[in-house]
Amino acid sequence: MFIMEIYEPREDSFLILKQIGKYATGTVLDMGTGSGILAKEASKTANVTAIDINPEAKKYCKGIKFIVSDLFSNVKGKFDLIIFNPPYLPNDPRVEDVALDGGEKGYEIIEKFLKNAHEYLSNQGKILLLFSSLTGKEKVEDIIKKKRFYYKELSRQKLHYEELYVYLIDKNEPK
Repeated sequence: MFIMEIYEPREDSFLILKQIGKYATGTVLDMGTGSGILAKEASKTANVTAIDINPEAKKYCKGIKFIVSDLFSNVKGKFDLIIFNPPYLPNDPRVEDVALDGGEKGYEIIEKFLKNAHEYLSNQGKILLLFSSLTGKEKVEDIIKKKRFYYKELSRQKLHYEELYVYLIDKNEPK
């Protein structure tokens, strides 16, 4: 049985939060909104839809459209920006928490997300993605390329046991 607690903002949330004001315009999807901190920031400059697999997250998204969804399963429409601070840690059988568990190697949820992301992005749509060195930076970059996206690193933060990365992912080649 998985724990269904809301992911409280931590270093990763605050690192990606710093980028939202630069990219949140038009329509924004906050994938896996958790506490809603990223959706709230994006709602200052954009029309935001927040989604989470956990229906409890709705109470943190007051005034923001909220949908219960496992990745894109209940999502319709196209977005100018998709924000995703996914579960990115490799599976640890001692801690069963969907807010942390990114799959056996840690990148499986990112891979599943990127497999379908193209059809939910507007023509000029972009993705802000956060992940960890524990997920495997080279593997995530390889997945991004295989899914026909372009990327650039926007920021990083070294912690005592990992390094966090925020990438801007674009379906169009940068000019």
